[in-house]
Amino acid sequence: MITSTRRVSPDKPEVRIAFSLDNTPDVKDVEDLSQTFPDLEQRLQPVPPCVSLRESVQVYKEHNRMAREFHQVKHEIAVLEDRKRKLLAELVEDEKVAVEIARLEEEFQLLTEENRTLVTVHSERAQQLESLCLTNQTRQDSS
Repeated sequence: MITSTRRVSPDKPEVRIAFSLDNTPDVKDVEDLSQTFPDLEQRLQPVPPCVSLRESVQVYKEHNRMAREFHQVKHEIAVLEDRKRKLLAELVEDEKVAVEIARLEEEFQLLTEENRTLVTVHSERAQQLESLCLTNQTRQDSS
């Protein structure tokens, strides 16, 4: 482990840097993580680490993890936005159906009332016809 402590200026606190050249498993992991993220802006792409610095490798790994997480969240947002669009289309269609149902219910009420009126008129006319037939038959029998 190599450690160095420096003071940049008299009014600033000391800066301590520590790294080790013995821990090489992280370097192999870095090679596995070297990937690009096309949905990230160029300035946000993970920068390959300085493999001799353990902290650089750790920062690189964390950056890659966050980039993968960002990609996943962005994908989930796209899926949810698509679902929202479909639900809104269904809602519009349901509203059209509701308006049509209301119109048909109103038409049904009007036709039901008209039917009642026609049945009543038919019944009255049938009674009148029967009465006229009886009156006519009575006249024929009297003559």
